[in-house]
Amino acid sequence: MDVRLAEDVSRPVFKPAVILSGSKTEGDVVGHWSAMFRNACLETLMADHQTELLKTALYDLHVELGAKMVPFAGYDMPVQYPLGVKGEHLHTRAKAGLFDVSHMGQVRLTGEHRVAELEKLVPGDIAILKPGRTRYSAFTNDDGTILDDLMITNAGDSLFLVINAACKDDDIVHMRANLDNGVELIEIDDRALMALQGPDAARVLARFAPSVAEMKFMSFAEIDIAGIACFVTRSGYTGEDGYEISVPNERAEDLARKLLAEDEVEAIGLGARDSLRLEAGLCLYGNDIDTTTTPVEGDLNWIINKRRREEGGFKGADVILDQLANGADRKRVGIKPEGKAPAREHTPVLNSDGEEIGEITSGGFGPTVDGPIAMGYVAIEFAAPGTKVDLMVRGKARPAEIVELPFAAHRYYRG
Repeated sequence: MDVRLAEDVSRPVFKPAVILSGSKTEGDVVGHWSAMFRNACLETLMADHQTELLKTALYDLHVELGAKMVPFAGYDMPVQYPLGVKGEHLHTRAKAGLFDVSHMGQVRLTGEHRVAELEKLVPGDIAILKPGRTRYSAFTNDDGTILDDLMITNAGDSLFLVINAACKDDDIVHMRANLDNGVELIEIDDRALMALQGPDAARVLARFAPSVAEMKFMSFAEIDIAGIACFVTRSGYTGEDGYEISVPNERAEDLARKLLAEDEVEAIGLGARDSLRLEAGLCLYGNDIDTTTTPVEGDLNWIINKRRREEGGFKGADVILDQLANGADRKRVGIKPEGKAPAREHTPVLNSDGEEIGEITSGGFGPTVDGPIAMGYVAIEFAAPGTKVDLMVRGKARPAEIVELPFAAHRYYRG
């Protein structure tokens, strides 16, 4: 989930030196993030030439830790630390990484009819979401395509939403224009958001708040962590076990320092965040899903629950339900290039006759699998795992295969 595709990729592009330097392996790891960065942040970057970048509550700590800072969705954000993108990626898979994701939008919806009103905008069954549970969903439009993806939590007296950084202003306008019947939208701008991810995340966080160890994947609780009042969900964007922690801005640096002081924890930047989610087969908004893709095309059928399939009632339902019943013309798939050369986004996918059947949407080097990986869309008749395809890389057709996602197995804690 994290960013929006810019419409015009022909304009001048900011290219931070860190992304263009380093060893061959490091370059492979960050190459995909560089392409994502160029597309997703272009509109923001153009504005950044004229306006000052926003800073999260952890900005000074990032600088102190030696982070390479880059403009991202209107914020000055860390792309990597001295450990490097590959090192940060592998550390998160082995131990625990701490991410600053405070650029994301945090919103509360209140009012008696908040569930019914939100269900007009998303295809998920929010009514069955019990207090203390979280669900992934998407805002759809009248065409059945995706405006943004988001996390929705039943916080008891309200719905707590986390929305993408580059889409949050548009998302808020969209909600304000469509939520009726006394529903109030409250923007939360006084809290930071950080993610602690990796196999040691629960062990580390439980030292400061023992009850987090009992939380299950996609659960929510209001918990004091080291004496700091936090909103905690057991979720994340890496495929690993972990938590996302909403913390008051004035206490965010204190909490981050406490977590980073633990031997298992390293600070992790946006570069490794992207390579981790690609290995986990998770969609990046603006690359793998956007306003040209439906949830069915994006292989997100599972977000549309039985009742919503039967009743509809959400934007674009006619299009989406027709695709569920009759199939879509294309599908998001995993793609494994042969050899070591990665295939970047917009790389054409060809069939055995040399005909273009699709396109890479995310591609790069997977440190955990030690090889190139990609996701993209192909015509539905070529979407079955095991199908042989070619990727047109630098004018040369290179062999690849359609594979099951994810590339790295998910390790969520389900109890």
